[in-house]
Amino acid sequence: MKVNPSFCLCPVLLCLCFLERGYEASHHGQVKIISRSHNATRNNNQTKDGETEVHHRPKRGWIWNQFFVLEEHIGPDAQYVGKLHSNSDKGDGSVRYILSGEGAGSIFIINEAIDLNTNKPLEPESEFIIKVQDINDNAPKFLDGPFVTSVPEMSEVGTSVFQVTATDADDPTYGNSARVVYSVLHGQPYFSVDPKSGIIRTALADMDREAREHYSVVIQAKDMAGQVGGLSGSTTVNITLTDVNDNPPKFPQKNYQVFVPESAQVGKPVGKIKANDEDIGINADIKYSILNPEGAGMFSISTDKDTREGVITLRKPLNYEKKKHYSLHIAAENTHLDPHFSYLGSFKDDATLKITVGDVDEPPVFSMDYYIMEVYENAKVGTEVGAVTARDPDSKNSPVRYFIEQTEDKEVYFDIESISGVIRTTQLLDREDTPWHNITVMATEEDNPSLQSHVPVTVQVLDVNDNPPMINTEDKIIICESTRAGQVIQTITAVDKDDFANGKGFSFSFPGGLPANPNFTIKDNEDSTASIIARRRRFHRLTQELYELAVVVWDDGEPVLSSTSTLALRVCSCQRGTRLKICQGEAFLSSAGLSTGALIAILLCVLILLAIVILFITLRRSKKEPLIISEEDIRENVVTYDDEGGGEEDTEAFDIIALRNPAAAEELKFRRDVRPECIRPRSSRRPACGHHTPSSLDIDEEMDIGEFIKQRVAEADQDTSVPPYDSLQTYAYEGQGSPAGSISSLGSAGAHSELDYNSLDDWGPKFEKMAELYGEEVEMTSKSTEKAESEKQT
Repeated sequence: MKVNPSFCLCPVLLCLCFLERGYEASHHGQVKIISRSHNATRNNNQTKDGETEVHHRPKRGWIWNQFFVLEEHIGPDAQYVGKLHSNSDKGDGSVRYILSGEGAGSIFIINEAIDLNTNKPLEPESEFIIKVQDINDNAPKFLDGPFVTSVPEMSEVGTSVFQVTATDADDPTYGNSARVVYSVLHGQPYFSVDPKSGIIRTALADMDREAREHYSVVIQAKDMAGQVGGLSGSTTVNITLTDVNDNPPKFPQKNYQVFVPESAQVGKPVGKIKANDEDIGINADIKYSILNPEGAGMFSISTDKDTREGVITLRKPLNYEKKKHYSLHIAAENTHLDPHFSYLGSFKDDATLKITVGDVDEPPVFSMDYYIMEVYENAKVGTEVGAVTARDPDSKNSPVRYFIEQTEDKEVYFDIESISGVIRTTQLLDREDTPWHNITVMATEEDNPSLQSHVPVTVQVLDVNDNPPMINTEDKIIICESTRAGQVIQTITAVDKDDFANGKGFSFSFPGGLPANPNFTIKDNEDSTASIIARRRRFHRLTQELYELAVVVWDDGEPVLSSTSTLALRVCSCQRGTRLKICQGEAFLSSAGLSTGALIAILLCVLILLAIVILFITLRRSKKEPLIISEEDIRENVVTYDDEGGGEEDTEAFDIIALRNPAAAEELKFRRDVRPECIRPRSSRRPACGHHTPSSLDIDEEMDIGEFIKQRVAEADQDTSVPPYDSLQTYAYEGQGSPAGSISSLGSAGAHSELDYNSLDDWGPKFEKMAELYGEEVEMTSKSTEKAESEKQT
């Protein structure tokens, strides 16, 4: 717009420069306008006092309308927006309009007057808004896509499938530039779309997946409410029909045939049959079944999960000679039914399968699946055990031959006749060695030896009484010294290798023709056991430690067999207070529980002690001191004599003769661990031995014992080669003038007492010696009586 330069105060024109392309339609330009006076004049009136009175200009008022501008202007010249005019502008060109604010000088410009006198504002700033009006310059857009979705087949019309949404960048509050409507460009008549919401729905009933599965639907979005001239955008929605069970299984044909040889193995597949189902997944799962009982008895059918075929399996052996044909009525039905489609009918189909049995040359068949035979042991070689039979199942009925399978590691005890099948023994059999024999018999056809069949045969060897019973002598038999007459020493048993029929009952006794045993008797308990009973009151280990006892045992088989066994009975001093018979020495080891490590430790201790003794001897020799003190060098010998007096047996006690004649002490002393072999007559008070053991009565009572002791003490005090310690010797001498008198039994007189001394065993170990002494006299008496009885019987 051009301004006439002849006018100084011309109206200010506001021009639109150029709007940038793509500026938002909703953007508003806010512009400030300032008017400045270029010729500033004031109305000055002078008062009477000479002062000047200033008159202010009245407030100006803008003369303009609201401005609007369209977006997307593309012309070569600036776009006119509007004109501004101030009432202070006289049109003389002295007013300048200044444009400031958003877009001033770039987007918006204003024409100014050329004449400029001053640069001061004429009036304060004023603001106004330039509103940019929207135009339809943006098409609707689908942010995502293409889309993929699905819907079940056979869905009802109007079933919701998917929803699409398009966006428009235009101002939705101004006009119809952003008002979008939807429509189907491609996909009719199968699907429709709601114009406002963009929801896609099915438009055709009974859409079948088996007929068509995939659909590509093109949806268009158009602004300006779909009017002519509106902008549009589109997207693609790929829709897949999912499967439902709307198709039953169908056999391609109603009749099938299959050939099965009679040699087919039980449990193996013999054929297949398949029904087709147009559905997929679990909707196509099929279950097969055999309807007729005859076919179900011979065959079974199952479903192959991968191929969905019906696999037919043989349940029983086929026999061409008995039945050549079978007819199977087979049904196929879905396992996952959908009740929404029950109106379509039964989801089941059936067909007939005919099976033809083929003839096969079969091996011989035995009359039994297995054979059990019996034969007595020790039977003669060639004894018949039994027979097996087999036949040719084929119609030609070929002869059968029999054989026994031989193995290299087993001995041959039987043989079979090839024609008759009779089994016989080839050597003697021993039941106690092998009670059962397992063999395998093979049958072949004479015309075709390659056809073979096998059958197991078990031979039981029957028992005969050919083994005598034997007494079990593994356990040690112990006789306690304190055993009384009539007391059971041991209960014995017997074993027999024969079976229970010939070795279940045993009888026991002593061998015949022998005199009665004075020490023991045997009692048959009639329960296949026997008890050994003592006949004498006491046994002495020192007198006789080991006894041998012969016992005969019989069985009750046919014929009766017997054997004689010799039992060893050991006498020992048993440990008191225990139920088990354990010798004191054995009881000590048993209670100690010595192991191999403990014995090694004991041996090490013994070796250490021996080393100490050797060291001691070496030191003694280095000091030249005698290792063995002379018999007269008696020092620190404390002798305690606490032996319980035993009458005539008191000869092993301390001999007091050593006090009177030390030189002769060693010659007269007997070993206490060895009893003199002598017989003490009942009437004699002294032992009848080859020598005489002095007793207390033989000591010279007139000897001065006190003088003898003093002499020994003096010799010990004067000996300088011995350590300085005293020697104490105690002698329990029953001397003359003792107020207690003698307790020795040597001087006792009178006849033998008839009292029973068995009660002394119950008084404790201190009276054990006395019980043994008086028990011997009773024993001698019983022996004399038994001897007299045996002589009388003889």
